[in-house]
Amino acid sequence: MIFQRRRRDRPELLGHRHSTAVFLSRTGLGLDRTNMWRLIRRYARAAGIEVPLSPHTLRHSFATHLLSGGADLRVVQELLGHADLATTQVYTHVEETALRRVHLQFHPRP
Repeated sequence: MIFQRRRRDRPELLGHRHSTAVFLSRTGLGLDRTNMWRLIRRYARAAGIEVPLSPHTLRHSFATHLLSGGADLRVVQELLGHADLATTQVYTHVEETALRRVHLQFHPRP
């Protein structure tokens, strides 16, 4: 598997450097947005995912799943790094749509 072939410990990658980056390249530097995009596209193709997939798609899915699982909006705001709560509230529309669908399913109007 790809992950096992490239598995290294974070301290080994970093050497004596300190990094706040979550994702590191094979050289121990933080991944930039272009390389992250390429990795996501490559792994999506390897997984047989045919729809366009981007880092933003994953970010949106992350926020939506947190909110649908009952996470507090302020917590999601902090995790996404949004300065303004209104920016995070964009993700609540998905939850409202799902709630309406379930409501109509179990409480149909004649």
